Amino acid sequence: MNFIGSRTIETDRLVLRKSTMAEQKRLWEILMLPEVNKWYLVGAKKHANDKEYWTWEVQEKFYQAKVDKAGNEDVFYWSIFLKADYTNSGKEEVIGQVSAQEYGEDLSVRDVGWYLDPTYQGKGYASEAACAMIDYMFKKVEIEKIISGAVKDNVASCRVFEKLGFDKIGEETHDSNYTFYDGTLTFSKYELTRKKYLSNGNN
Repeated sequence: MNFIGSRTIETDRLVLRKSTMAEQKRLWEILMLPEVNKWYLVGAKKHANDKEYWTWEVQEKFYQAKVDKAGNEDVFYWSIFLKADYTNSGKEEVIGQVSAQEYGEDLSVRDVGWYLDPTYQGKGYASEAACAMIDYMFKKVEIEKIISGAVKDNVASCRVFEKLGFDKIGEETHDSNYTFYDGTLTFSKYELTRKKYLSNGNN
């Protein structure tokens, strides 16, 4: 493996950049949208009904801590910027985040995730960002495998995994660990190995 950090990645319509504080408030605004955080925020159920906790004044310190680690060579988080030609404003805009996090103790296995401004969903940007990130992780960082998943009802994310060539390896049903969703959910699990990715012509 090559621990080279979150270097800038450019696609036809997007630029993926290492996180900075300049765009974090906008990412917080996106993540606070119910249609986004329903499937993304985890591990903070005790704060689900605490409106004060989710204000920018409180959350800013958590975002700052994340940015402080963004330059580490073993951290792989990117802010997704949409190029000016494709935005509603005619200016480059941050529209989401993509990441490849640790999956257990084996650092060569990663869990991937992303979220996107609903304004720009349905245009293939999530697939484009995820594809660029996965290509980087397999070719540049040289990880061996990605194991990840999404709620089965989150059809859009499941389609991205399938579009990118992941194999569905099973389903799990258990209580929701999402902050703003209570109840039982079925999760679809996906896997993609470096060997398969490269053998599919992604050399």
